[in-house]
This record gives sequence, structure tokens and C-alpha cells, in this order.
Amino acid sequence: MFKDHFSAVAGAYADARPEYPAALFDWIASVLPTRGLAWEAGCGSGQATRGLAPRFAQVHATDPSAEQIARARAPANVIFAVEPAEQCSLPDACADAACVAQALHWFDRDRYFAECARVLRPGGVLLAWGYQDIEVPDELGDAVGAFAADIRPYWPPERAQVDAAYAGYAWPFPAIDAPRWTLRADWPLPRLLGYFSSYSATRRFREATGIDPVAQHADAIARAWGDPAATRHLQWPMFVHARRKP
Repeated sequence: MFKDHFSAVAGAYADARPEYPAALFDWIASVLPTRGLAWEAGCGSGQATRGLAPRFAQVHATDPSAEQIARARAPANVIFAVEPAEQCSLPDACADAACVAQALHWFDRDRYFAECARVLRPGGVLLAWGYQDIEVPDELGDAVGAFAADIRPYWPPERAQVDAAYAGYAWPFPAIDAPRWTLRADWPLPRLLGYFSSYSATRRFREATGIDPVAQHADAIARAWGDPAATRHLQWPMFVHARRKP
């Protein structure tokens, strides 16, 4: 059984999760000698898939959650499949890249890394990236901070691996130096609240207490926000790990 934190909030996840910067995918393309096939494990509803698709002939995007895959969208050169990261249907040595965005901390890493070694062709690259806590404008800090404090005890323990930027992992293959990026977005208030609703900690809080923490804090966040139709600049620190199969 996989650690299913998002099937129950798949709609909010599809609607509200941020997209990744184009520069990340341009850099991924630049470190690959060929770009025939990318395998993306833990694709969710396709936030990274849509960035990979224009840069590869084909993308095989997988997630163990049927609910996530049902909401996934991407160009026609993407094949979505309900498959675990630790056992995909691709043949040996066929992929130029094995990509995972904001999901590696949920995997059985030893088994996933073994699957990458099987599926990647020689010279192919394992690429894993993620983003950390949202950074909001100063005027939102207190209201958003109160929400964050309430849900903090309900984060699954794997969340600490994101905070640590996947430090200490027993990575396979030699490393490639990767730049650092910041994920940025200009959102109206409803999009931000929808994003908070997609958190695994939000779902766990709601299941444990019977209270929706987003609804509980929405008025305070709205007062700090002002005009709900106005957009605010939001950002998330990113980290990227890249490893080339010999």
C-alpha cells in the first residue's frame, strides 16, 4: 500500500498546486544527450508533467492514486498510468530521464532507486526536486502563520525530508551540479485558500478534529489580504538533485 495523502483532496490538488518555472525544465533538457522518453513518477495531476512534455518526445507519467490520475492533464505526447513509483511498466534501459517532483519523500527510496537504475538508459539522469514552505508578503505573515502553527502537528513525518531538501539520502549515480530556483506565483485569495486545502496536514487535522482549519482561519487571512480579487506575490524556495547513470 502506498502512503495515500492526496486522493481525498485530489480536486483541490489539481486546482491549486503551483506550476514549476520554465527555466527548470530548460535546464533539465540541457543536461540530457537525448530526449526521447521521460518517466515521471508520483506525477499527481500533472503539474510537472506539463513542463516536461514540450521537451521530450514522450512522457510516461505515473502515480499510484487513481483519483490523481483521473484529474491529470497534459499534451498528447503524455501517457498517464496508475502505477507505483517502485514498479513501473517501462522496459529496461529505455528512458532518458527519471523525474520526480515534490513526491520522493513518499516513496520506498531503495526500491525506487533500483527501478531508476533499471529503466534509465546509460547516460540517463535521475532528477528529483521539491519546494519548501510558502513565503507570503509581510502583511499576511501573522494570519498565515497562525494557520501554519495549528496544522504543524498534523504533518506526516516525511514532511521533514522536504524541509531538509532531501539531505542525507543514499543517492545512486554520480551527482550533477544543479542551479537553485525559486517557485513564484501571483494568486488571488481563493487560489491560496485552495492551496492550503490541498495540504496533507489540512486533511489530517480535519479527520482528527472534525474542523476544517482553512475555514477556521479564512476570515483572518482575508482581512489581512484585503481585496480578495487582488493578486499577491507568493514564492517557495526550491531544491533540485540530479544524478547521471554511468
